[in-house]
Formats: sequence, C-alpha cells, structure tokens
Amino acid sequence: MLDMQRIRENPEIIKQAALSKNCVIDMDEILRLDALRRGSISQVEVLKNQRNAASQEIGKLKKEGKDAGALVAQMKEVSDSIKDLDAAIKQTEESLHELLIRLPNVPHTSTPKGSSAADNKIVSTWGEEKTFSFEPRDHLQIASALDILDFPRGAKITGAGFCVYKGQGALLERALINFFLDTHTLKNGYTEIFPPFLANRQSHFGTGQLPKSEEQMYYIGADELFCIPTAEVPVTNLHRDETLDGGRLPIKYCAYSACFRREAGSYGKDTKGFLRVHQFNKVELVKFADPATSYDELETLRADAESILRALGLYYRVVALCDADLSFAAAKCYDLEVWAPGEKKWLEVSSCSNFEDFQARRMNVRFKGASGAKPALVHTLNGSGVATARILVALLETYQTAQGFVCIPPVLQPYMHGQTEIGRN
Repeated sequence: MLDMQRIRENPEIIKQAALSKNCVIDMDEILRLDALRRGSISQVEVLKNQRNAASQEIGKLKKEGKDAGALVAQMKEVSDSIKDLDAAIKQTEESLHELLIRLPNVPHTSTPKGSSAADNKIVSTWGEEKTFSFEPRDHLQIASALDILDFPRGAKITGAGFCVYKGQGALLERALINFFLDTHTLKNGYTEIFPPFLANRQSHFGTGQLPKSEEQMYYIGADELFCIPTAEVPVTNLHRDETLDGGRLPIKYCAYSACFRREAGSYGKDTKGFLRVHQFNKVELVKFADPATSYDELETLRADAESILRALGLYYRVVALCDADLSFAAAKCYDLEVWAPGEKKWLEVSSCSNFEDFQARRMNVRFKGASGAKPALVHTLNGSGVATARILVALLETYQTAQGFVCIPPVLQPYMHGQTEIGRN
C-alpha cells in the first residue's frame, strides 16, 4: 500500500502512476474520504476533550453537594455524538481502505515509460545463439522421443497444464532445483527456507496477490487457504508484524516451492508444453533491505539470478520492464529471458523486483536503525532464482544433438549421478 500522506501531497502523480499500470482509480473519492476521516477524528477529539473537562466539573459539583444533572445530561448527548462519530469513522476507514488496497505501487523514476510490453528495454545480452547442423526440435518433440515428460498422462490425472516428469526427466528436474539451491546458499549467501505451499488470505494480501489476482489462484474454501503462486508469499510473510534489527539488513532468503497458477484468461497464449502450466517448480529469492540501499540490492539480486543462467551456458538477455508492464506491487523490475532455439523465441525465466515499502506497509514489517531512531518500513525485493519449467525448455532445446540425445551441462552432471547426456529411458 501507499502512504496516505504521500497520496495527499502528490495526488496527480499517484493517479498518473496508476494509469500507467492500466489501473483506473477514483482519486477524488480517496481524497474526499481521507478528508472526511480526518475531519471526523478532529471532531471526536474536541468532544472527548469537552467530555473530560465536564467530567472533572461534574466531580467537583458532586463533591460540593451541588446539582450536576444538567451537565450530566449534556455529556450524555456528547457521548452519544462520540459514539456516532466513531461508527462513521470506522465506516469511512473501511471504504477508504477498499480503495487504497487496489491502488498499485508507483513505478521508480528509473523505470522506462511505455504503453505495453513492446516498450520494455533490453539492458544486456549474454552468450551467443546456438547454431545447429540440423533443424532443432522443440522441447515436446525431444521429451516425447526420450520419454522423459508426459503431458497427456498429467492431463488425465489432473487436467490440461499439468505434467508428469518421468525417469531422467524427473532426475533432471530434481538436479536443477538442488543446483539452484546450492548456488544461492553456498555461493550467493542466502539462507534456505522450506515453506508451506499453502498460505492464508492475510499472507497473500501482504505481498499484493490479494485482492487483485484472486481469480488466478487455487482456493481451498473449507480452510480459507490458497495454493501459493510463488514462494515469495510465505517467505516474505516470515517477518509480518515484526521489527527487524537494522544491523542485520539485508536479510536474504531462498526457497524452493511448487507454484500453482490458474492462469485464468490466458487460454491460447503460449500454452504448448511448459510454456504455460498450472503447476511448476521454482527457487525464489527474497530480500529485506534498508531503503537507502535497496536499489543496489536489486542489482545484486539480478546478478545472483543471472549466475544460474551463465553457469548453465544459456543464451539470455536482461529486460527492464516499462511502467505499463510492471506488476501491481513492483516499483521496478527486470525480466531475465532465455533463448529457446526449438521454439525460436525468448522465454521469461525470472523477474527481479523491488517493491520498496509497498509490501512492508501491508505486512507491517519495520526495522530499527540508529539508536533512538523511530522504526521505519523496510524495502522488500524478490526474484526467481530461477523457475525450472522454461529453463527445462531452453536446456532440452539448446543441448539437443543430431543423434536425439541431450547433453547435460557440466554443472548439472554431479546432480545427475555423473551422466553426461540424457538418452531414452
């Protein structure tokens, strides 16, 4: 959420920032409700002061044996007015809250301006596009020939958008997850977390998934729980309603989880194979940072995610998202995209974002800095470190051979029992 004082001081800037994210807001109504709330609170304070002074006067009159009936009756009316105003304030605050929670974060000044994803900016490219002496196959053709992924049986068990990993396909998936975790914990300095894969409504509200994206999520109504769309949700909520020691910042966590997304409304959009699935695996990176250094932390977060792609030898690029393509909660975001030669397209495998204090305000996560300083909201960041599904696409398609095998990158071979290639199961 945004600070109400910031909204009061910059209403037009906030309104235009929301519009840049294709979010239409009623700024006039927000300001009206805020003014009404503050005016009502002022009235209550005046009446409470009046009642307190009268209470002392009533006590004095009674002590002197004088009649205080008229003043008591008057204060009864004042108390009734306070009660009515308190109820009105509560209703106003609820109405204001409903508007504020739908107000997106403001893009950082360094975020490119644009009207769609077409205006995203390529920041850098690493590696070279793989060339082949044969026509490269796509990941479904490769997986079918090697008998390592089974989408038809996944659909039979659950439905479209679910996959069964089989034999060396299951081993490769496990190898990727363990390689990601080992890299981030042993080399990049993150503390590993293994979180629940279900989270309550308050947790999803804290990171900004709710209420905006509820239709995209799997909901378990009997228990009021949601399957997590990313480990960002449980991991960032680890410190909800806590005050952190500023001397410990940045706090860096990494976590593996399965991720569940209904992808409502996305039918027909890159739905082949692993390009868009309802369940996939991902290692997430989360940081709690001092606001003074959070944008430096965003750059190192991005570098940590890139280190995975470089180690795997994949051709990739870094893209700075324009304001129109930013998520609801992000102030700035980089996407990492790998080239899939069989698909002949770039695939997003990581998004690295700085949310500034947007999530922290929703979760009430603060840090205590210098002695005597008032606790302040932390900045939260997160990034995929990385998601396995599209990495698997890029690996199979990049390392395929004319003989129909798939070479295994050297960094994965220790996790694959020393295998150097994947043949048919």
